[in-house]
Amino acid sequence: MEKALVKVGSIKAGTFWVSKKAKEEISNISQDLSTFSNTVEEKAKWIFNKLKGKPQKSLADLLRENNLPAGIFPQNITCYEFDELKSKLIVYLSSPSEVCFKDSSIVRYSTRVKATLSRGKLTGIEGMKTKMVLVWVKVTNVNVESYKSDKVWFTAGVKTSRSKDAYEMPRDAIRVEEF
Repeated sequence: MEKALVKVGSIKAGTFWVSKKAKEEISNISQDLSTFSNTVEEKAKWIFNKLKGKPQKSLADLLRENNLPAGIFPQNITCYEFDELKSKLIVYLSSPSEVCFKDSSIVRYSTRVKATLSRGKLTGIEGMKTKMVLVWVKVTNVNVESYKSDKVWFTAGVKTSRSKDAYEMPRDAIRVEEF
C-alpha cells in the first residue's frame, strides 16, 4: 500500500512539474508574440507617417532643439515617435543595447525607451539604465539646466552630473543580451 501511495505521489509531482513548465513556455510564447505585435504596430505607424509626407527631423536635431545633447541616444536607433501635443518621445532600437561614452560612463537601452521631452529635460524615462559602481540603475530623468551649462544631470536613484561634452555626438550602440 505504501509503495502505491509513493508511486501516485511521484506521478502527481511529475505531472505538476510538466504542467508548470508548459505554463512557463506558453507565457514565454505569449510575451514573444506580444513583442512582435507591438513592433509590427510601431513600424506600421512609422511607415504611415512617412507615406503621409510628414517629414521627420532626425532625433539628434530634435534633442538639440530642446537643449539636450544629441548623443543621449545611440546613433543606430531604428526610429522614433514624438507626439508634440503630449511631448511624449518613444525611441526604438532593434535590440537591447549599450553605449560607452567619452567620460567612461555606460548607458544601456531597452528596445523601446519612453520619456517626456521638454526644454532641457527628459523626464519619466522608461527603458534606460546606467552603471553606477557595478550596479545597473534605472535612469528616470536627464536634464541640462541652461543653454550654456556644461553639465548633463542624470537622475538614477541619485542626481549626478556628467560632462555635457561626452554626450554631444551620437555613438553606435553595442548589442547586449538583455536590458
